[in-house]
Amino acid sequence: MTARRQIVDAGLRVKVLSEALPYIRSFNGKIVVIKYGGSAQTEAALKEGFAQDIVLLKCVGIRPVIVHGGGEQVSSLMDRLGKDTKFVDGLRVTDSETMDMVEMVLGGRINKEIVARINKHGGTAVGVTGKDGNLLQAVKKKPKRLTDMTGREKLVDLGLVGDIESLDSRLLEILLGNEFIPVVAPVGVTTDGISLNVNADTVAGSIAAALRAARLIYLTDVPGLLRDEKDEDSVISTVRLSEVDEMRDKGIVAGGMIPKIESVTQAIYAGVEKAHLIDGRVPRSLLLELFTDEGIGTEIVQG
Repeated sequence: MTARRQIVDAGLRVKVLSEALPYIRSFNGKIVVIKYGGSAQTEAALKEGFAQDIVLLKCVGIRPVIVHGGGEQVSSLMDRLGKDTKFVDGLRVTDSETMDMVEMVLGGRINKEIVARINKHGGTAVGVTGKDGNLLQAVKKKPKRLTDMTGREKLVDLGLVGDIESLDSRLLEILLGNEFIPVVAPVGVTTDGISLNVNADTVAGSIAAALRAARLIYLTDVPGLLRDEKDEDSVISTVRLSEVDEMRDKGIVAGGMIPKIESVTQAIYAGVEKAHLIDGRVPRSLLLELFTDEGIGTEIVQG
C-alpha cells in the first residue's frame, strides 16, 4: 500500500469516528433492545461480527439487550425428524412435540452459543428464557380466524403459541445494573407451568416497552420495509405509525412483518423513541444504523 493510500484510508477512518461521536454521546447509558435473527444468526462471519458489535456497544456506554429467534434452526430440526412446519400470519403452529424442539433449540443450543460468542470477544453476556424470574408470563393465543380461497371463514388453532400476559423486567434490570448483557430466548410460561412458544418479535417489543429503551432494532433478511416486496431497492426509509394501517391494507405489511410492526407500535406508544428494521445480511449493519448519518433500512417513528 502506498503512503498516500494509507493517508486516505486513515482519513476515512477519522471521518467515520468523527461522525459516530455525537451518536455515541447521545446513546451513552441508554438501553437498546435488539431482535437478533435471520442470516445474521446463521452465517458464521455475520455471527462473529454481531458479537463484536454488541461488545463494542457495551464498551461505549450503551446497554444492549438481545432477544433472539431461531425459527430456521427449529424448522431444520423438524425437517430432519420428518415433521411438517406450518405458519399462520408469521406464527409457527406449535404442538407439544414441536414445543419440545423449540425449547431445546432456542433455550438451549442457540441461546448458549450467542452468550459464548459475545463472552469470547470480551463481553459479559447471560442467557435467560422467559421462564427465568417470571420474565414472561404467557397465555395461550386464541385461534386465528382465516378466510380460505372460497371466501369461507375458519378458525385455526395455533397450539402452544403464547401471548404475553405480563412481563416482569426486574431480572433484566438487575443484569443491566450489574453490567451484564442479557440474551433472551422467547419461551414463555403459563401460571400452570406450561411452556409456550412466544414470537420473538413480540417479546423484543414488550421488553423494549418495559425497559423504556431508546431504540428497538430488528435484524431481518430484507433491506427494510419494502414498498414492493419483489424490489429490494424499494425501501421505505421512514414510516409513521399513522401510516401503518394503510400499509397493511395495501399488503406492504404482511406475513412475518405483521408481528414486527405490531410490537413496534406497542413499544413506541409505551415510550421507545424509535424502531428500526435493518438488513442483518449486511456486515456491521447494527453500527451503520446507530452511528452514521445515513443509517440503513427503515426507521419507524410515532409522528
